[in-house]
Amino acid sequence: MRRGIILMNLGSPDSTEVKDVRRYLNEFLMDERVIDMPFLARFLLVRGIISPFRAPKSAEAYKTIWTKEGSPLIELTRQLRTALQQQVDEPVEIAMRYGNPSMKTAFDELLKKEPQLEEVIAVPLYPHYAMSSYETAVEHAKTVHKKEGYTFSLNFINPYYNNTDYIEALAESMKPYLQQEYDHILFSYHGVPERHIHKGDVTGNHCLKVNNCCEVDSPAHAQCYRHQCLVTTKLVAEKLGIGADKYSFSFQSRLGRDEWLKPYTAKRFEELPAEGKKKILVACPAFVSDCLETLEEIAEQGKETFMHAGGESFTMIPCLNVHPLWVKALAGWVRR
Repeated sequence: MRRGIILMNLGSPDSTEVKDVRRYLNEFLMDERVIDMPFLARFLLVRGIISPFRAPKSAEAYKTIWTKEGSPLIELTRQLRTALQQQVDEPVEIAMRYGNPSMKTAFDELLKKEPQLEEVIAVPLYPHYAMSSYETAVEHAKTVHKKEGYTFSLNFINPYYNNTDYIEALAESMKPYLQQEYDHILFSYHGVPERHIHKGDVTGNHCLKVNNCCEVDSPAHAQCYRHQCLVTTKLVAEKLGIGADKYSFSFQSRLGRDEWLKPYTAKRFEELPAEGKKKILVACPAFVSDCLETLEEIAEQGKETFMHAGGESFTMIPCLNVHPLWVKALAGWVRR
C-alpha cells in the first residue's frame, strides 16, 4: 500500500506582528472545541474582547522565544519530520491545526510525492485525549479530507499517554536532569475547563463526580484528559524511580474565569518554596515540542514567580522535541 504520514501539531502565528498573532488567536479561539459556546456568543467574546486585548500581549510573549527560523514549535516539528523521514520509507509532512502549514497543504504535498497515494497515517502530537487538542485535530483533518474529496483513506494514531514507548522516551529525556540536586519535580500539563471533562464523560456521572474518579476504573477514562495526565505522571515517576513525595502534577494556561482543572501551575509556583521545595524541576508532558507554553509561560514567567516566592533553583526540562527514542517510537507506530 502506498502510504504517507502527517505529523499534526497545534500551530503558531506566521510572525510576531500583532496582526498575525490576532489572526492566529481568532482561528484558535473560534474553534468550538476550544471555547465551547454558541457561535454568536463565542464570536463576540473572541473578536470583541479576548483577541483585541490579548493579541498585543501575546505578540510580545512570542518575541521573547522567536528564533531566526521563526516559531520554535514549527521549527521543532520540521526537525521531527526530518528525523522521522530518516527512519521510514513513506513521505512525511507536517500540518498545523491552526495557522500554517495547513492540513490541505500537507495532503497536497503528499500527493505530489506519491500521486498513487492510498492511505495517510495522521499522528496528532498530543499524547492525551482532550476535545480542545486531540479531538479537534482529528475532526479537522476528517473535515478537510471529506471536503476536498481525496480518495486515499485517512487513519489516526490513538492517544499514547500510557504507551510503553512513549513513557520510555519521556523518562529517558528527563533522566539527565535528575542528576542535579532537587527538592521536587512538578509535572505541568496544559489546563482545560472542568466542563470539558464533564462533556467527555461517556457515563455522564463519573468524572469529577466520584471520589478519586481518576483512580476508579471507568469507560470515561478513554476520553478523560485528567485521568490520562495522572497515568502519564505515575508511569514516568515509576520508570525513573521517583518517590511519591518527590513529585506532583498541576495544570497551566488557564483562560477566563471558569473553573479549570486544579491545582493551577502558577499557584503551585507561589506555594512550593513555602513548603520547603526550593529547588524544583518542571516537566511538561502534554507538549511534545517546546512552544510558547513551555518556553515563555514556564521557563520565563513560571521561573520568575517561583524565584520571587523564595525559590532557589528552577529548571525546566525540555519537551521530547527530537529525542532519538521519541523518533524511534513514532517510526514504530506508523510501521504497525
